[in-house]
Amino acid sequence: MASREPLSDSDIQQALSDDLDGWRHENDKLQKTFERAGFRDAVSFIVRLAFHAEEMVHHPELENVYDTVDVALTTHDAGGKVTEMDLELARKIEEVA
Repeated sequence: MASREPLSDSDIQQALSDDLDGWRHENDKLQKTFERAGFRDAVSFIVRLAFHAEEMVHHPELENVYDTVDVALTTHDAGGKVTEMDLELARKIEEVA
């Protein structure tokens, strides 16, 4: 299981540049906006990523407006900071995107 210890800004930036294209680190969260083919595809995407989140017992903040899904990841148990768990979930989300 991934660590729940807060990561340094440099560790987060390294991970973003290594394999999390389009993700950004703002307000102590990893965030990305996904544009989908339409509303059904956006909701389907949310359902698919929900299975990974539930498996990890690590739940993202999600917002959906028509074909757009905004995802924000932070670890509440780590004081609302980004941890390895957030990076791991972001990578899993990329697999279903």
